[in-house]
Amino acid sequence: MESSSKSNIQRLIVIAQHLRDYKGPPSTYDQMEQKIRETSGKVTSLVGSQESASPRVRYAKTFRPKKAAVLVCLFEGDNGELRVILTKRASRLSTHSGEVSLPGGKAEEGDEDDGETATREAKEEIGLDPSLVDVVTVIEPFLSKYLLRVVPVIGILHNRKAFKPTPNPGEVEEVFDAPLEMFLKDENRRVEEKEWMGEKYLLHYFNYEQKNKKYLIWGITAAILVRAASVVYQKPPAFEEGNPKFKFPKDVNRDTFMS
Repeated sequence: MESSSKSNIQRLIVIAQHLRDYKGPPSTYDQMEQKIRETSGKVTSLVGSQESASPRVRYAKTFRPKKAAVLVCLFEGDNGELRVILTKRASRLSTHSGEVSLPGGKAEEGDEDDGETATREAKEEIGLDPSLVDVVTVIEPFLSKYLLRVVPVIGILHNRKAFKPTPNPGEVEEVFDAPLEMFLKDENRRVEEKEWMGEKYLLHYFNYEQKNKKYLIWGITAAILVRAASVVYQKPPAFEEGNPKFKFPKDVNRDTFMS
């Protein structure tokens, strides 16, 4: 038993090191922000191209989504498999009520980085002490249907027994976990083709059952978990991801939001 425990710890250390070395592709949003900084003092369009010169900085028509971060918290299950902590949101919430999601939320002014945003929110939502989480990397951001820029932060929970879930009843109804590898398999999955801003994309739905409870994992949560699993296991899913192209609308209105 002791030998098995040491082997499990060593495996998590190896995974953590691999993830620390991960360098994802630059996002369109990051490139846009960089271009804005480079062209300070000029009117800049949505994609950062110069439209005209101006003595003042004016970005009235440049869309800047609010920032958020979610925690993809991994730990080793009883059978040596990697599992990820998930929540079922409270049914009384105004948005995403009753849906499965990753712990996380909007960035606050005092947050040092995305890792702090994700772990702070996880503590508030499910009582996960940030000191228990080894933040190892972040992966490329996603744009939610409410035009929120969501950064997935991957962390490792080396001591699962030290975490005693205490869900905030105002935000979270349940805390559970699922095997990360399931998001690479073409099992218990269905897909819908959608369109947003003239671009087609795929919306994935994963059915999962644990302790006689059934969960539907879909939308941005499913997309993030597919991407995270690909990074962790260093292989693509057994199906087409079909994520929407990460681009930003110039004018935001009720027709802009993703379905």
